Amino acid sequence: MPAAATFPPASSALAPALRVLLVDDHDLVRMGFRLLLESTAGIEVVEEVNSGESALDWLRRWQATPEGAAGELPVDVVIMDVSMQGISGIEATRQLLARAPGLRVLALSAHEDPSHVRHLLAAGGLGYLSKRADPQVLVEAVRCVARGERFLDAALAQRMALQALAPAPQGTAAGEAAGRHGVVATLSEREFEVFLHLARGLSAADIATQLHISPRTVGTHLYHVKQKTGARNQAEITLLAIQQGLLQV
Repeated sequence: MPAAATFPPASSALAPALRVLLVDDHDLVRMGFRLLLESTAGIEVVEEVNSGESALDWLRRWQATPEGAAGELPVDVVIMDVSMQGISGIEATRQLLARAPGLRVLALSAHEDPSHVRHLLAAGGLGYLSKRADPQVLVEAVRCVARGERFLDAALAQRMALQALAPAPQGTAAGEAAGRHGVVATLSEREFEVFLHLARGLSAADIATQLHISPRTVGTHLYHVKQKTGARNQAEITLLAIQQGLLQV
C-alpha cells in the first residue's frame, strides 16, 4: 500500500477509464486484483487500502479536496472484501454510502453464503462475487456495477433461488441444519453486524465503538440476535458463525 494516499483526477472526457478503489486486508489478493484490472483496457486502480476504516478515511480526505467538496466521486467502483479485520465489508459499505450515496460497491468474498449477499445488497452494494470466480467475470462485474447495474455471482444467485423455492424438509437432519443456519438470514442489517462482531469475541463496548452506536443499542441488538438465533451466550453465537462458515478458525 502506498505510504501516501493518492487521489484520481476528476472524471472527464479525457479520462474515460473506470476508476477503482481496492479494499482487502490481504496484500497478495490486492496485488493480484490490481494486476488483473490494470491489464484490462479502460480500467484503472487509483488506490488500494487494507481495511474498511482506511477506505472511510480515504473517502473523508477526498471529500476535503475541492473536487470532493463539490460532490465529485473519487472512483467509479469500490471493490470490497466482505470479511476483514475491524469493521466488515458490509458495514464499511454502509458507512461509505452514507457519506457518498453515489458510490458503487462490488463485494468479493471467499464465503458463498446467501445471507452475506442479502446483507450486502441491503447495505447498498450493487454486486457480489466469489473470489473463486473466473478473472474475466470480475472484469465484467466491475463494468456492470460501474453502469449502476446489479451483478451477482451466477452460482450464488442460483443457490439463493433454490433456497427460496425448496427449503429443506423439517424434521430431517438437513432440515434442522438449514433451520439453524437459516436464522442468521432473518437478522436485520445491524443485527447481522452485531452478530459477526460478537462471534469474533468483541465486547458490547468494543462493538459500540466499531459501529458508532451506544452500548445500550448494542444490548438491544444482542437481545434480538439471541431471540432469533436461539443462541444463549456469546460462545454459542461464535459456534453458529463457525458452523455457517461466517467465521474462520
